[in-house]
Amino acid sequence: MCGIVGYIGQREAYPIILKGLKRLEYRGYDSAGVALIGNNKLNVYKKKGKVAELEEYAVGKDVHANIGIGHTRWATHGEPSDRNAHPHISNNGAFALIHNGIIENYVLIKQELVKKGYTFKSDTDSEVLLNFIEDIKKNNNCTLEEALRIALKRVVGAYCILLIDVNDPTTIIAARKGSPLVIGIGKNEHFLASDASPIIEYTKEVVYVNDYEIAIVKSDELILKNLGNEKQTPYITKLDMDLAEIEKGGYEHFMLKEINEQPDSIYDCLRGRLLLHDGKIVMSGIEQNIEILKNAPRIIIVACGTSWHAGLIAEYVFEELCRTPVEVEYASEFRYRNPVIHKGDVIIAISQSGETADTLVALESAKEKGAFIFGVVNAVGSSIARLSHAGAYTHAGPEIGVASTKAFTGQLTVLIMMALKIGYAKATITHERYIQLMKDLESVPEKVKEILKDTTNIQHIANKYKDASDFLFLGRGYNFPIALEGALKLKEISYIHAEGYPAAEMKHGPIALVEEKLPVLFVATKDSYYQKIVSNVQEIKARKGKVIAVATADDNVIPNMANDVMFVPDADEIIAPLLSVIPLQLLSYYVGIAKGYDVDKPRNLAKSVTVE
Repeated sequence: MCGIVGYIGQREAYPIILKGLKRLEYRGYDSAGVALIGNNKLNVYKKKGKVAELEEYAVGKDVHANIGIGHTRWATHGEPSDRNAHPHISNNGAFALIHNGIIENYVLIKQELVKKGYTFKSDTDSEVLLNFIEDIKKNNNCTLEEALRIALKRVVGAYCILLIDVNDPTTIIAARKGSPLVIGIGKNEHFLASDASPIIEYTKEVVYVNDYEIAIVKSDELILKNLGNEKQTPYITKLDMDLAEIEKGGYEHFMLKEINEQPDSIYDCLRGRLLLHDGKIVMSGIEQNIEILKNAPRIIIVACGTSWHAGLIAEYVFEELCRTPVEVEYASEFRYRNPVIHKGDVIIAISQSGETADTLVALESAKEKGAFIFGVVNAVGSSIARLSHAGAYTHAGPEIGVASTKAFTGQLTVLIMMALKIGYAKATITHERYIQLMKDLESVPEKVKEILKDTTNIQHIANKYKDASDFLFLGRGYNFPIALEGALKLKEISYIHAEGYPAAEMKHGPIALVEEKLPVLFVATKDSYYQKIVSNVQEIKARKGKVIAVATADDNVIPNMANDVMFVPDADEIIAPLLSVIPLQLLSYYVGIAKGYDVDKPRNLAKSVTVE
């Protein structure tokens, strides 16, 4: 969840690390810090708040160094403060460590260290780990690398660690388990980071470090070892992203940029896969495992947050097109519930980052029980992608805004294509229906462009309701999960309390909340539930609620009933969620802006949840 950066080479380390921290700030922004080794001194500077506050704090200080590590934090153990910010310094003053993850048994280790006379300057589990490493090194008279290896065999939890020693300014030691680490390879220099965004400016060649591996990184050498001290062969991957993809490109915020990128990101997801002129969908992960997918007794979709909402829509789509029973599970619940899994069950794991901790652990358990794992992820080379038997990338490109937008529509596009391909192979949909849905799916990028062409009406609605204390989002069928997603986006970005419900459930409790100040947003596009949702709108109007509707462009019923309307182009009800979600993304964005909030970095949130 935190962002980590490291550099070793011939250049000045501080500017590279600082720029990298700014690019990783979407992973955490409670505090930030750097540790640099220069002139035989270990200099550590850290500050509560965003990276800009660290930058201001370091002005005039000694930042000369060719080796250093940096961290931007999302607080887990210990409140956001200067003292809890990383890097941490060992009791002997020689070592500095940054850590992404959680050490679950840190209390017992800390108690042992306190008895030995160790003191602690922070409330973090990370400082405990560092002093544990120091203690092992001292008592075993071993190298720092060996002390780290011994420590990691004892600790329980997740980690990505960078460690430096003032007495060895030629080496960064790194390790990972459950939290991502990528190492960029330059000419007589190396770059380390939580993801590739700080690296692509300097090199396209990277190594993704695997779980339970330790990296010994020098300016001219990279050595990978497992916890058994056996050397591993680094697998070098070429990055396929460009620097422009992680810059704002003239937009005020990454969130607005990424909303507006959706015509292109959806097109990129379809490109080379949906071949309408040939009447086929090409997805190698499906084709190579078609018998497993066709004959699956059930599909279990595992995800968190926005990805879970994509999974809920996929449940409707797969059951409709493939006639296969589908369950959708929160990964955090699934992993602890001791679920019944049989050999032959298909688990579809959905994750933007491919590093979501709960999803990863759930998959490992399901895989051990004989399930077939299919990953739907955005990040190439991510842990879920490597753990899966097969998968499909969403090709949405880097998503920097913490609230997911284009990643969601990318996931949905992949899942619809999967269901179409499997359903057609099973003969559970007709050729005519298959071709028609392909046509509708192919038209989505242009229809999204149409929605984005003029957003002044949505801005007006946002300003009108920005001071609301509560929102109710309602939908039916394929649009029910979109109501959930709209409520989540508004909560994330504007901090307005919002709830999503199936519209028919309104009468079973939530209607008690309706009064003249409550905005009730209906996702009410024309589909098989349309007449029912018209009745639900009338029920809200009768109780003087303020009705906002997402409606189909040619609708002349809902607009006459609603106080405010956001229109989307007509589409088949299976495809419609890809369109109806766009106005809700924009609404949350503009409400957040109207309230003066940082929409790219909502409070208490971070992009990639790599800890429980």
